[in-house]
Amino acid sequence: MTTGDLEALVRVTAPGYVGETPPEVAFGMTDTPVGQMALAVTARGVVTCSYENEHVVFARITREIGSFIGPDPRRLDPIRRELDAYFSGRLRAFTLSVDLRLATPFARTVLQMTMAVPYGSVTTFQDIAERIGRPQALRAIGNALTANPICVIVPCHRAIEAPGRPGGYAGGVTAKEHLLRLEGAVR
Repeated sequence: MTTGDLEALVRVTAPGYVGETPPEVAFGMTDTPVGQMALAVTARGVVTCSYENEHVVFARITREIGSFIGPDPRRLDPIRRELDAYFSGRLRAFTLSVDLRLATPFARTVLQMTMAVPYGSVTTFQDIAERIGRPQALRAIGNALTANPICVIVPCHRAIEAPGRPGGYAGGVTAKEHLLRLEGAVR
């Protein structure tokens, strides 16, 4: 998405936006080694780091958070810097606050479990299911992980279906395997 495209999208979906006024939600795109990602940050923290199409993400944020959305590089640059440092192997733990309100209550619980998995390690869907007291909820665990609105930063890629079976990922299995290799969790 170009700056002109973003400005056109903002004009149509947030007609009250004035460029000099900081938006409630800062929104933009960034390129990473695993694909282009839509980024959004609120006063609470990063609300989106998503592989989804930017128009889909923008519409969801408008519907669920608010319509005062726009580009704000000062607020997005810290996300981009940390992602760059992570992908270059210089960052093992993100320091950014996260805003999980785009996730369901069940998904928030699942995603919080992945935030406790250290860099370079993995856990299984079964382990997460047992830790949250829902040992039969493997499909729900997988769905919650795949729907993670803050990929990479909230490390759902560290949850695998089972040893030797990575399971699904919002960015695709190739992206998940790339992230796990980057962290040294798999060879």
